[in-house]
Amino acid sequence: MIKIIKRTAITLLVLFPVIVLSAAWYFSSQLLHPGLYPCNEEHYVFCESPAQVGLEYTDVELTTEDGLALDGWFIPGANEKAGVVLIHGRGATRHEGLRDAIALHKAGFPMLLIDLRNSGTSQSSYNTMGYLEQQDVDAAVARLKELGMDKVGIVGYSMGATTSILAMADNPDIDAGWFDSGFKSLDGIIQERGREDYGIPLVEQFSKVVRFFYRLRGGFEDSRTPENVIASISPRPVMIIHGTADKTVSVEHGRSLYAAAAEPKLYWEIPGGEHTRAWQADKTQSEVLIIKFFQNSLNQ
Repeated sequence: MIKIIKRTAITLLVLFPVIVLSAAWYFSSQLLHPGLYPCNEEHYVFCESPAQVGLEYTDVELTTEDGLALDGWFIPGANEKAGVVLIHGRGATRHEGLRDAIALHKAGFPMLLIDLRNSGTSQSSYNTMGYLEQQDVDAAVARLKELGMDKVGIVGYSMGATTSILAMADNPDIDAGWFDSGFKSLDGIIQERGREDYGIPLVEQFSKVVRFFYRLRGGFEDSRTPENVIASISPRPVMIIHGTADKTVSVEHGRSLYAAAAEPKLYWEIPGGEHTRAWQADKTQSEVLIIKFFQNSLNQ
């Protein structure tokens, strides 16, 4: 019996590292290669082109600094000096921004809605949860600048909010940020989603292994988090939005981002609001706030 126990213990000791590394590799694969969620009206409301909401548009193509081809829509507006870029979340497409495009167009803002790398009809690549996607944001901002915009605001949803925070911290050409349902750190969301989606308590040490494989396989290295860079955006204004019923990125992320941000900053916590569904939760309030925020922030 003692020999059996010893053999079992040795086997477990040998297998445990293999199991841990295999699990970490699997989780890194899920991050690198998310499925593209089909557009559905319950979440995105509008699943066709901007013409569906009565907006004129032109198709645009962008090239990122690392050479990836991105597709997007440019929606002209009455304002010739201030525009807004809209950035969708993980697994989504540019359609995610059409809800807010309605109000922003009423306010006269030209807009650029893009498909991030590895999303929609843009070029295939890895998903890096915002780190390399910053280059996609920079390409979109640069295009609005080329079109004569003196000031540029940004709207980001979920991973798009995280991407936009990281980009705004580095890019002085972004003058104001509206961040909807973003997460505060890669480790935080890995652990949260691991617990919720797979029932696995992803402790900090295991999360570090996942992150190591993720960055190694994705070819990027960045120790920054949205939470530790958002204060550096000041004195440019930010708006944090989060719903209390968000089951994808818990409301604690929004609260932490707001607490970490420096003035000027605003926060809208939506009772019962679901993930990136501020418009559905309170259409009137959502439209009033986004217009007011960008009119004030971009000096309109």
